[in-house]
Amino acid sequence: MMAEQFEVRWEGELPASPQEVWDAFTVHTTGWYWKIEYEPRVGGAERGLTSIGGTVTVWDPPRHFTTRALRGDDDFNQLDYRLEPSGAGTHLLFVHRGVMAEDYDRQLDACRQHTAFYYHSLGEYLRHFSGRDAAYVAATASEASLHGGFAALRRALGVAEDVTVGDQVVLTPSDLEPIEGTVDYATHAFLGVRSADALYRFYGRDAWGSPVGVAHHLFADRADETASKQAWSAWLDGVFATEAVV
Repeated sequence: MMAEQFEVRWEGELPASPQEVWDAFTVHTTGWYWKIEYEPRVGGAERGLTSIGGTVTVWDPPRHFTTRALRGDDDFNQLDYRLEPSGAGTHLLFVHRGVMAEDYDRQLDACRQHTAFYYHSLGEYLRHFSGRDAAYVAATASEASLHGGFAALRRALGVAEDVTVGDQVVLTPSDLEPIEGTVDYATHAFLGVRSADALYRFYGRDAWGSPVGVAHHLFADRADETASKQAWSAWLDGVFATEAVV
């Protein structure tokens, strides 16, 4: 199948100054995204955003930032951020451009919906945890979660089917401590719960033919990234070893 270029945008108001927003996506990425490092200059290296790494092509703090990765002459991945002061906060225009080699419509839908969730999480980070780093904990379920996996994950967490943003919940993952928090995001494919010291993120990637997963941002001083990843990985293994996925 012929590769096609795509463009995904997110535009909105964020509850922080341009400098705080800039720091969130260039320094404190573990607080809402995952671990990414940038050398702070034009021509600087990007590490962690893509498997091949990339290059900073615009570095104009706190107004304009662009990073670009090349996989070949016609294959690239580029993120562009433009910030403007807006009242007490910041207006952000984020544009993601690149190339998709196959299954274009499904990949594009996944990219759009993941982008909406990530940038919602950025807003939650800036509103509640700005300037802080987090222990980033990510784990992916087995292929048993490819069909009906997100529904099974929600059941295993004790989350009601009709849960909605603003609801107070207690997540009850087996062999882990209960988690008290507020639902800050709820769609057919994503669930976000904010506690006093964490952003818990659950990904129903079975909607696009991939295993479900978790990606949490833990701000507690004693958060143990390695132990937490092991615990959540074991929990996912247990869910899809015992849960009837329908």
